Amino acid sequence: MGEIKQVLGSAVPPHTPHAISVSLPTWRDNVGYEEGDARVVNSMVSGYPRFFIHLSIERLAKFCEQKYGIGNERCMLLPTQKIAEDCRSFMHDRSVAVGTPINARLVHVFICPEEAQNGDAAPASKARGCADLHIVLFPADAFPIAKQFWQHTGLGISSRLAETCLALLPKENAAAVQRPTSPVSGRFPSKGHNRHYSSVKSPPTSPVLKPAKFSASSEADELDPDTVYLEERYGRNLPLEAASFAKRVLRSRVAGVLLRDDSAHTHEQKELEVGPSVRGISTVAADDVYLCPTGMSAIWTAHAAARATRPLAKSVCFGFPYTDTLKILEKWGPGCYFLGFGVDSDIDELEKILETEAARDSTKPPILALFTEFPSNPLLRSANLPRIRTLADKYDFLIVIDETIGNFVNVEVLPYADILVSSLTKVFSGASNVMGGSLILNPQGRHYPELKKHFNENFEDVYFDEDAIFMERNSRDFKRRIRVIDTNAEAVCDFLRAHSLAGGASSPAIKEVFYPKYTTRQNYDICRIKSADGGEAGGFGGLFSLTFTSLAASHAFFDALPCYKGPSLGTNFTLACPFTILAHFGELDWAAKYGVEEGLVRISVGMEDSRILLRSFEIALKAAEAALISA
Repeated sequence: MGEIKQVLGSAVPPHTPHAISVSLPTWRDNVGYEEGDARVVNSMVSGYPRFFIHLSIERLAKFCEQKYGIGNERCMLLPTQKIAEDCRSFMHDRSVAVGTPINARLVHVFICPEEAQNGDAAPASKARGCADLHIVLFPADAFPIAKQFWQHTGLGISSRLAETCLALLPKENAAAVQRPTSPVSGRFPSKGHNRHYSSVKSPPTSPVLKPAKFSASSEADELDPDTVYLEERYGRNLPLEAASFAKRVLRSRVAGVLLRDDSAHTHEQKELEVGPSVRGISTVAADDVYLCPTGMSAIWTAHAAARATRPLAKSVCFGFPYTDTLKILEKWGPGCYFLGFGVDSDIDELEKILETEAARDSTKPPILALFTEFPSNPLLRSANLPRIRTLADKYDFLIVIDETIGNFVNVEVLPYADILVSSLTKVFSGASNVMGGSLILNPQGRHYPELKKHFNENFEDVYFDEDAIFMERNSRDFKRRIRVIDTNAEAVCDFLRAHSLAGGASSPAIKEVFYPKYTTRQNYDICRIKSADGGEAGGFGGLFSLTFTSLAASHAFFDALPCYKGPSLGTNFTLACPFTILAHFGELDWAAKYGVEEGLVRISVGMEDSRILLRSFEIALKAAEAALISA
């Protein structure tokens, strides 16, 4: 960790074209990012994909604006017509609420290589195929609302899909992206909010471009022909044409049914050895798992399914969640109740809400669904799931649990959920070079038949094939990686807590260590996986947060910690961020009411040597203590 070179705005991991994080090495850098400081923003070549639109997507969007836009229109790029229509509806509804209706237009572009259009596709063309692109065009000043849809739903196109599209564009069109051109006026007449869906193909005489190449990457992340050969030849990636098989492996892996998890070997036979699920519900099958392009899109999909299958009512957000979960519940449907502490006193409040709403209208459930994280991000609190499950059974509402932080190597929460969601982007992948999410229906749940029918009839697989290839590769050893990360995190947290106010240290710089081992431990242990002999086999995960006795100590600790600094978590390497600054910069006082302090530092522990990790945190601790003394 001490040898890490941190360059402001560079990709994390370095030299990774589809990196999930970005280097923001100091506290000042993070504040500058939130304030839009040109020093920070102009240096960024990467960022978390739901917040920072990948440069390849920006380039493709610019092309689409030039070719299909009218006047100053901007656009969002989405993978299907349905999602594009959802985006347009969201923009219309949000804009009507503030009195300035937005009428967005939809354009469908289907891009094929020249060989495919001429019916003489070469092998390379077959591997990458054609690209389907759905464009939502709108006035430039409406971009912030469109960006909300992109951020909250996680349904924007993949950066790998953007590169596929750019690679298939005719040379003259691709080159035109680099220089301003006059937009095409009147190509598609505006029809207000009426549906307008145009179909366009690339000219059949256009030459085919080879996929764009990037600088060499330690992750071998780019999909140029040489890389594809190396990845497949040495057994890392499945062949690109094996995407459907890779998705079947991923669904089986997430379902916990694989008896032999050797996808690279079994690809030739196309058969997977499966058995009863290890998730606490033995009847879970791969067909109960739905892959999503991001973790947040899994949450959005779960909420949409609840609204489509159950009587409409407010939902409950239980515990302080990652910010976009709450935004989804507030902005789609009739709203939600926010019980932001996530402790038993909030369950008491929940019971009062349920009783009041049931008395007001006994013909329907008092709430739609309860959403909670297990444990929560960033305070690592674990809800009392048995008590909540009892209320759900009594009052007939759905429970949606986000297990991203706990993960099913450590905890068993599916028996308490109707729908289980997770961000596969995090520790399931670990490599921080691909996005993904999963959603599982509990086949033993009371509402499984209606939910299953809804998904059978409405679910769209929009997980881009090349992302699935990388996710499959990355996740083959996730169980082994989690064990290492669990061990490392527990050692670091024990060290830091011994030097904290909560741990009884005198004049400490650290106030509290938020970690499932010390935070709502009883609730966590209820779901913590036990070994065959009754002992505890599940760990406490790799994420923890720190609060400090002064802001100066917090800043000093963060700046001195010799690890990567940037958004995201669950990486194979240690990654830290000033969580409240990044997630709640515009609402610091509100977050503080729920214990999410301005100076909170969130740390995701990686797989480094434990001795090196402990020395690194000792360096940061000494810096924080020195800042406390000099303050």
